[in-house]
Amino acid sequence: MSALFEAFRQAVQGLAASGYLPPSLTYGFAVNALLAGLIAGPVLGGLGTLVVVKRHAFFSEAVGHAALTGVAIGILLGEPYTGPYGSLFGYCLIFGIALNYLRNRTGLSADTLIGVFLSMSLALGASILLVLAGRINIHILENVLFGSILTVSGTDIAILAVVGFVVLVVTVLFFNRFMVASFNPMLASVRGVPVKTLDYLFVMLVTIVTVASVKIIGAILVGALLVIPAAAARTVSSSLKGFVTLSVLFALVATIAGILIPMELDLPIPSGAAIILTAGIIFLGCTAVRAVLPSLRGDPA
Repeated sequence: MSALFEAFRQAVQGLAASGYLPPSLTYGFAVNALLAGLIAGPVLGGLGTLVVVKRHAFFSEAVGHAALTGVAIGILLGEPYTGPYGSLFGYCLIFGIALNYLRNRTGLSADTLIGVFLSMSLALGASILLVLAGRINIHILENVLFGSILTVSGTDIAILAVVGFVVLVVTVLFFNRFMVASFNPMLASVRGVPVKTLDYLFVMLVTIVTVASVKIIGAILVGALLVIPAAAARTVSSSLKGFVTLSVLFALVATIAGILIPMELDLPIPSGAAIILTAGIIFLGCTAVRAVLPSLRGDPA
């Protein structure tokens, strides 16, 4: 896999040096960020269609915020500051699975449970970070919160690639079942679709792709890239195929533009913020198109 990364890196740097690609791509860190964006954007965009249909936007945001606590726990346990993936994946998976379990076992609404879990998680993370205040660099936390292309390493890309491949394969295999279970859980159960099992599987997919994307987009903003492109696509799409295709395309464009524009224009904007701002502009553009062309049904679901 490292050989493929290196071949991609050299090819992009060569094209940038020849003037065919933006000059910023002559730098290795920029190519790393671009490659991470090419992986994360389509995966988040595709999975985001299910997030929107299942009304899990708040859940994806909660998982992203929980990543901060996962980082704090990892640092406390002695994991590397730049990539405490053990605690990140472990804590966020426990967070998501426990939340889904209680949602199925209590009479409380999903947003109420998410609010409770998120508040507790942030309180735990803040407490641990205060204990570690003398041992960590505040800029590390800024990178975690808002993303930083400067910190994307080969290891980060490898983890993102593996997670992206797993999420892509599982989503393609179970997409129709996810959709049926989302629209009419009772009908899906009658037809033999394991609705509760699919719920847990979906929660795990959202969790692992969110954690894997934290480095480039940031814990606070990564959930937004699951929601905004899909919301924009749903606004102007009249078919399920168009909904998924446009969501992937919008997420890819937002990711690449958010990475390259700040570097090319020398703007002091974190990569995550630039990506989400670009996605927001796409969403506003889609709503404007819908207003001008009311013939667009914009509701493929």
